[in-house]
Amino acid sequence: MRKLRIILVWTLVSLFLQGGAYSLLNNKIRGVMAPLAASEPITLNLTATIPGTNLENIQISYAKDYLAYTENGTFKIFNLIQGKQVFEKKSPSNTDKTLGVLTYHWLPDRNTLLYFYTKKNPNEVTTVTVYPKSKVTPKQNLTPDELKTEDPNQTIEKVVPVKPWTEKRYGNPQITELYSLELPESNDDTPPDDRFNQTIDKLPKGGKIENVVFSTSSNLIYLTVKSESTQLLMEIDVMKNVRTLNKSGEAIDNMAASDRNGTLYIDSKIGNTRKLIALNGNKRRVISNKSNDRILGIRDGKVYIGEVINNELIKIKTTSDGSELTNPSLKTEWEGIIPFQNVRMLIGLKGQVVVYDNQIAYIVTDGQMKEIKFVGVENYVSVDGAEHIQLNQQGNSTLVELKPLKSEQ
Repeated sequence: MRKLRIILVWTLVSLFLQGGAYSLLNNKIRGVMAPLAASEPITLNLTATIPGTNLENIQISYAKDYLAYTENGTFKIFNLIQGKQVFEKKSPSNTDKTLGVLTYHWLPDRNTLLYFYTKKNPNEVTTVTVYPKSKVTPKQNLTPDELKTEDPNQTIEKVVPVKPWTEKRYGNPQITELYSLELPESNDDTPPDDRFNQTIDKLPKGGKIENVVFSTSSNLIYLTVKSESTQLLMEIDVMKNVRTLNKSGEAIDNMAASDRNGTLYIDSKIGNTRKLIALNGNKRRVISNKSNDRILGIRDGKVYIGEVINNELIKIKTTSDGSELTNPSLKTEWEGIIPFQNVRMLIGLKGQVVVYDNQIAYIVTDGQMKEIKFVGVENYVSVDGAEHIQLNQQGNSTLVELKPLKSEQ
């Protein structure tokens, strides 16, 4: 009995140790696969001076230590901690504004940036040799001499060889490439890893990428591309497949991708009909038939919808992300008036709705709104809603100042 008790005790100890190890391993894996679970966003207080004054499309990394921007058509990355430029990619043309880096976006959970780069196709016109089948003359058209044969039952046909010819084939005049740029820790001098991912041959010539959103959980990229005659909604999956999702004649004003299941929410307009639609592949669900409803964003399983009338946001409503219901019930979270023309908008890490321009930010949290007035020439808010980025020109340079947005209350 004593030996049996010892065996039983050690068996239980072994099970507890295995359970603890598995739990620790699970937590480690969860931390790698879902780094967004951090309760607090990263914020910094710092100033940096960037050479140049014509900085456009300002985007800050999730750790707030790198700033991406374009200057006179050149895409650049500036290390704010070390105070130096660490990457640039020039346009292949000094005159064609449709070439070069079209758009770029930081991933929400690491110092990795994706960007689209367009250049001229050096092989837009190719010449191919066509080898047709030989021409066959039917038996009834053969001459008497051609009909002579030792076997009267044999089918005789005259085969006349046809010479091959060349044809010109026309491809897309532009090549669009997708790159990922991975940057080291900001105190590390290791060069960024600029990695080519794939070529996208379906973008029309001169097409402008208007909007790009990511679903990191499902590794899907969605983008809207505007050309002279049409707008395309495209999806790129982890296998590098590219497909078009929009209907004929459909215009898409804004969109947001689920951070959990890859669902894409779009403001859809066909003719005079506006709807808020949820897309899962080719499957569509109507979230709202109200023509004034607009998708604001998604955060932590909640879809944020704004009611906009006469360029004013008058109501914020929410519904659950991933619901299979068509026309689900929408919960009103806030009512009031916020100017909604020529503004930027985001859903912060805490679920706050931030609407801002260069002078003022309106922040709605838990049904309450506050205003933060900005100073400076240009002002931006990080996509997690935590950091204020202020830009001011100083001679031939630009002074960048970072501070937590909440410190300005």
